[in-house]
Amino acid sequence: MEKNKELVLFMPSIDGGGVEKNLIIIANYLIKKIDNIILITYNSSFNKYFDKKIKILNVVKKNTTSVNKYTKYIYCLYLLIKLSISGKKLIVFSFQANIYCAILSAFFKFSLISRSNSSPSGWAQNFFKKKIFSYFFKYANFIIVNSYEFQKELFKRFKLKSIVIYNPLNFNEIKNKSKVNFKLNFFKEKKTLKIINIARFTDQKDHLTLLKSFKIISKKINAKLLIVGYGPERENIVNFVNKNKLSKKIKILDFQTNPYKYIKKSDILILSSKYEGLPNVLLEALSLKKFIISSNCPTGPKEILDNGKYGFLFNVGDYIDLSKKIIKYSKSKNKYNKMCLLGFKSLNRFDYETNCNKYLVIIKKLINKNDN
Repeated sequence: MEKNKELVLFMPSIDGGGVEKNLIIIANYLIKKIDNIILITYNSSFNKYFDKKIKILNVVKKNTTSVNKYTKYIYCLYLLIKLSISGKKLIVFSFQANIYCAILSAFFKFSLISRSNSSPSGWAQNFFKKKIFSYFFKYANFIIVNSYEFQKELFKRFKLKSIVIYNPLNFNEIKNKSKVNFKLNFFKEKKTLKIINIARFTDQKDHLTLLKSFKIISKKINAKLLIVGYGPERENIVNFVNKNKLSKKIKILDFQTNPYKYIKKSDILILSSKYEGLPNVLLEALSLKKFIISSNCPTGPKEILDNGKYGFLFNVGDYIDLSKKIIKYSKSKNKYNKMCLLGFKSLNRFDYETNCNKYLVIIKKLINKNDN
């Protein structure tokens, strides 16, 4: 890009989830193809994961988990406004706070690529929000979503057209990190069904449904559940485990930079979310040939699992059905593991190089448009 042009990646709150993984992968790919990339994010906790050629603008230089996301948004939007009035032509690629970036683009006239990460079922429930989104998102040059199911829902709710680009995942990296040799005594019993859940501890991820189902199956089969994550619902999860005397069968781990080694030691991964976009954790589990049971939430799981061809789906919140499907799998593991082998073979559509290049093509269109 010319010296007076900047590609600005905007993600105020980086905390280690699936969107963050996608940001890191995409950013480190783009810097090999494009000069002058800036990342705006609140703190410096994850700076080390980005290529050193990327200029990172942090509000603070320390970890600040106690700061709520809207405070982070305000400070980072201020940095974006400063860049917008600096005289340089900006191409802003937002991974978070998309509506706020769209509003700013209406006033400051920068080009905008808006990457929406989770289904509107979770963030557009009232009439007022729908009107705001419908009006301001028209200022985005491109709206990117990560599943075809998501694309249909966005058009149905807002009449907005979007482009589908699947989450790019580096499956070789996942495989290599999963091979780390370590002992997990919690899963050492050979005849135990080893269940894992990896998700932020938020209402969206609906751990209560998972816990209720595990309470049922723990009385019928020998099983253990490893929960990996972080977030505001942690206390409620711990309280459920203690109240139901399940502490010997359920283990809770904080956020892990390498969750793949834990997936590798499990039999089955369960996702119980109320809504998603395209959950990375399902792709990661499939890449390690692990069986999956997921809620059939909007959007993503049904698309990844090909409507139940590569794993089991259950209705959101239906812990009875989830418990039945866990027991069903436990009785015929070898039979059902063939399903996830089919799923493993379907992962080419999420190829790192292919999907990252689709972002590059879109960015180059905006560069060329600005040149004219």
